[in-house]
Amino acid sequence: MKSAVIIGSIGVLAFASPAPAGDASGEITNAAMHAGLAAQASDIAGVHTHLHHTVNCLVGPGGAGFDAKELNPCANTGGGAIPDTADAATKQKLQDALAKANSGIAATDFASAQKDAAATEAALKTVK
Repeated sequence: MKSAVIIGSIGVLAFASPAPAGDASGEITNAAMHAGLAAQASDIAGVHTHLHHTVNCLVGPGGAGFDAKELNPCANTGGGAIPDTADAATKQKLQDALAKANSGIAATDFASAQKDAAATEAALKTVK
């Protein structure tokens, strides 16, 4: 009987615990990787595709700019690097990288889009 009570108590504790926080560091690394892939893409469609992946990792499914039609490479690591980050300075760096990624998505010129992708990757690599 004691073991049933202990197991029952453990079960209650497991359900009462808050959901684990997202892996912001992993999301940032993944976002930077996709920004790098965007910078190395051979055409503007490739740049835009990988920058969408970058944005999805940064903002998460509940964030502004999330594109559900595009891959979310960070789907299993959290709710997005920006919402999963508590530090204000880090969050600002991520917002700055997001602005560069969005600029690259909006670009219609291949060279400009690649330049924004490279700037996004560089900005994300400075985030600790």
